[in-house]
Amino acid sequence: MRETSIHPTACVEPGAKLGQGVSVGAFCHVQAGAEIGDNSELMSHVVVTGFTTLGENAKVFPHAILGCEPQNGKHKGGHTKLLVGKNAMIREGVTMHRGSDTSRGYTNVGDNSTFLAYAHVAHDCDVGNHVTFANNVMIGGHCEIGDHAILGGGAAVHQFVRVGHHAFVGGMAAVVQDVIPFGMAIGVHAHLGGLNIIGMKRSGLERKEIHAVRRATRMLFDRTKPVKERVEDVRIEFADSPAVGDLIAFITADAKRSSFTTPLLHGKHGHIEDHS
Repeated sequence: MRETSIHPTACVEPGAKLGQGVSVGAFCHVQAGAEIGDNSELMSHVVVTGFTTLGENAKVFPHAILGCEPQNGKHKGGHTKLLVGKNAMIREGVTMHRGSDTSRGYTNVGDNSTFLAYAHVAHDCDVGNHVTFANNVMIGGHCEIGDHAILGGGAAVHQFVRVGHHAFVGGMAAVVQDVIPFGMAIGVHAHLGGLNIIGMKRSGLERKEIHAVRRATRMLFDRTKPVKERVEDVRIEFADSPAVGDLIAFITADAKRSSFTTPLLHGKHGHIEDHS
């Protein structure tokens, strides 16, 4: 492991904790109380506040700012946190805010995630593992982003919205409702446009599970029946499918925002499309 190095122009305040092999570049500012994990690199002009924990093997590009106070008018200035997992790739100008003291008090970002230039993670969010934010993605406060989700460039996610695991949000989408696991939300005002079949295959989901999700999704969006009946029919028919179980649990959860329940993009026979 390389030695820890601090550029002469950087400011690392007493009380900041730097792991082994950390590199702090020119004009960075690491405040007292901040924790930087082993073998992480802050390239230049990076700000890490004293309320931030950054996991090992992170690479943070110029002008990223991690852990500033939340843009939340209800915040009273209390001690809150930003927690970022290991192997984070944080590109130029990314901002991540800590939690607010009138909510849960911390923002959490999981492991192995990538945030391209000028992406923003707001207060009290929970971002999962292996997540990708393309350039200029913005998520509002209290959002939940599931594992392996991909958000395309310029996408904006409304506060309190949930994006399920393995979902895909298209570029420039304005997402104001929950996106189901494996779903694709596309369009300037996003709607459920199909299933993220490619992402499901890449993640190693078994073929039988992919087929089960396809069939279950068609049943869930069969508008000849009330929503409650559709959900119960799917629950019974696919009782042995963990992936379908995830769908049902997601849709029936007590959530701040409703899920997309009526796809606006249909195939030749009126069914939701499979984007494979």
